[in-house]
Amino acid sequence: MLGKSVNQQRVTSSPLNLKPETRNSKRFMLAYIGIGSNLGDRQVNIRRAIEALGSDPRNRPVRCSPLYCTEPMGKTNQDWFVNGVVSLETSMGPGELLEFLLSVENKMGRVRGEKWGPRTIDLDILFYGEQILEDADLHIPHPRLQERRFVLVPLQDVAPDLVHPVLGKSISRILAELDAEERVIPLEDGNEKACTV
Repeated sequence: MLGKSVNQQRVTSSPLNLKPETRNSKRFMLAYIGIGSNLGDRQVNIRRAIEALGSDPRNRPVRCSPLYCTEPMGKTNQDWFVNGVVSLETSMGPGELLEFLLSVENKMGRVRGEKWGPRTIDLDILFYGEQILEDADLHIPHPRLQERRFVLVPLQDVAPDLVHPVLGKSISRILAELDAEERVIPLEDGNEKACTV
């Protein structure tokens, strides 16, 4: 699953209105990361993952969505997930960010077995600034996010007007048009967030 070097990926500019920031002469891009867990203490796992993202000086979490209990897809005979989304300013390139996310998953005990199977933590790049990447191992925007209510609901919480660079639609519009029936339920207090930034 590790991506090839960014130089080997086809990069196409998009109309997404997000600008990189310059901080200490480093170029920062705004990325959106989907986070999920359905093994162990799911909320603790998500908080640990976000802390790991922010512990690297190349990253800074910007906003975190509330957390949701979500129905599993594909393999339904497993525990429900807890899902959320975090926006992250990063100076890592897309391939480097993917490798970093995989290292966080590995350190947290993620075991890659069956497809759609349970996982301690799952970290996915949803968007990376204005870029569209098409590679055998890395697609940005995430190629199935528009089909997944468990991604769109928390993504709408942090970026409702974000425009999908391929579909040309806002996250709010994509969610409103989604036919999928999967259940996405706010956690009990209705305002539980994965982090405060």
